Amino acid sequence: MARANDLVIRGGTVVDGTGAPGRRADVAVSGGRVTEVGRIAPDGRPELDASGLTVAPGFINILSHAYESLQQDPRGLSDLHQGVTTEIFGEGYSLGPVVGRAVEIVDARPREDGVRTAFPRLADFLRTLEADGTGPNVASFVGAHNLRAIRAGADERPLTAYELRSVCDVLDEELAAGALGVGSSLLYAPGAYASTEELTAYATVTAAHDALYVSHIRDEAAHLEKSVREVIDIARLSSSRVHVWHLKASGRDNWQRMPEAIRLIAEARDEGIEISADLYPYEAGGTSLAASIPPWYFDGGEDALLARIADPADRARIIADVRAPGGAWENIYRDAGGAEGVLLQGSSGALTGAAGKTLARFSAERGYDEPLEALLDLVADDPHIEALYFCMSQENIRLGLRQPWVGVCSDAEASSTEPPFADAPTHPRAYGSFARVLGPFVRDGLLTLEEAVRRMTSLPADTLRLVDRGRIRPGAWADLVVFDPDTVQDHATYADPHRYATGTRHVLVNGRPALRDGEPTGELAGRALRRGAR
Repeated sequence: MARANDLVIRGGTVVDGTGAPGRRADVAVSGGRVTEVGRIAPDGRPELDASGLTVAPGFINILSHAYESLQQDPRGLSDLHQGVTTEIFGEGYSLGPVVGRAVEIVDARPREDGVRTAFPRLADFLRTLEADGTGPNVASFVGAHNLRAIRAGADERPLTAYELRSVCDVLDEELAAGALGVGSSLLYAPGAYASTEELTAYATVTAAHDALYVSHIRDEAAHLEKSVREVIDIARLSSSRVHVWHLKASGRDNWQRMPEAIRLIAEARDEGIEISADLYPYEAGGTSLAASIPPWYFDGGEDALLARIADPADRARIIADVRAPGGAWENIYRDAGGAEGVLLQGSSGALTGAAGKTLARFSAERGYDEPLEALLDLVADDPHIEALYFCMSQENIRLGLRQPWVGVCSDAEASSTEPPFADAPTHPRAYGSFARVLGPFVRDGLLTLEEAVRRMTSLPADTLRLVDRGRIRPGAWADLVVFDPDTVQDHATYADPHRYATGTRHVLVNGRPALRDGEPTGELAGRALRRGAR
């Protein structure tokens, strides 16, 4: 007897996620899984027409920041319109575990809009999101920020041997509950305070679970090669599998470093180290304006940073450190070419009128002689103000995508063109990362369609140990996307980022249509995924 959610996707070209050539086939779905791939006779089951279209596994966003936006709108529309069916969290910070002194780095109280940003355990957050209803599947790494903050809060100091053992025990418990691994983000405090030895201790725990150590590496600019070597050293010392988030060479003076970074990773792979990477296909990065300030000024937390900005002597030292050439930290302000390369995304504080202006323009309009003075005033006014930094080259993006071990991410939330997101600052990568690769980059010959699909499906599924995801085959979960390879296209721009991609016809999550004929259905069939679980 057919189940209520049984259906057949008929007449499409199946690109199964393995990289194999596409083939004309129907796909039958029952009970949330694929049951048959081939020629299927009509038998009265509901059908989705895929004539002239491609049928692929749903895309896995290996670096997503949708943990808050999905609490506001569980459909995840900016990613849904691109065919994304799974969101992966945990770049440095995760919504759990937040215990001990970790409560000092995040406000654990629910916000006025109902969003919660802290849970005692990561598994608590994922279960809550699933119970409340989520459109895409969700999974997460344990944030390395969280682990060290449990004992050290926002302090710049090493963990004692006892403290490190105790937080490794917390990590072990989270991995046993299904977390994907541990994620570090070494540009930002307090994660930047972690030594290689501390990170290796975490990776040793992930190795015992066949989990993953993944990192926003310590420096993507002048010390790119050294930072890649650190990840490789961690893999050697711990025997853990490792991954590099949003691989890039940041800053015009450092663009020539990208081939060497790729060579180091390729040699490590030849050596037998399991290492991979991903990227987003845009020349601008996006992060907080405060990230332009050296991490040692964050010692003690946000309040301590604001006190230093308010102190004339400390303020002068901050500006001098940002202006100084070289240095032991990744200076994203200099990598962007200074104030002209920093595009402000608006402030929620009193200094309104910044959105859409470069820092250079904003500071000139406000009468500043020194743009960094304006930057510090903006951070003091709103410590969470975001900015875009134009640091990368198109040539390096294409070079990265030529590597068979490089996948695709958005490094962004999954929002919508509706309130409360419509006027909120965002990066076009939130609306276009997957469509840009799948459409223009495939059509101009950088990747074959089959290879582009593999990078978004079976490659991340295998890396993350997500069983029965990322491929179209009998028994696999029916996360599926049906799209037109000739028309799939991103439309979001830096000036107008809230624009959905087009070309996606249908999206199924666990066998239920979340997008039908290009329109969201409102189905919330996503699940909290556990590493290794079927």
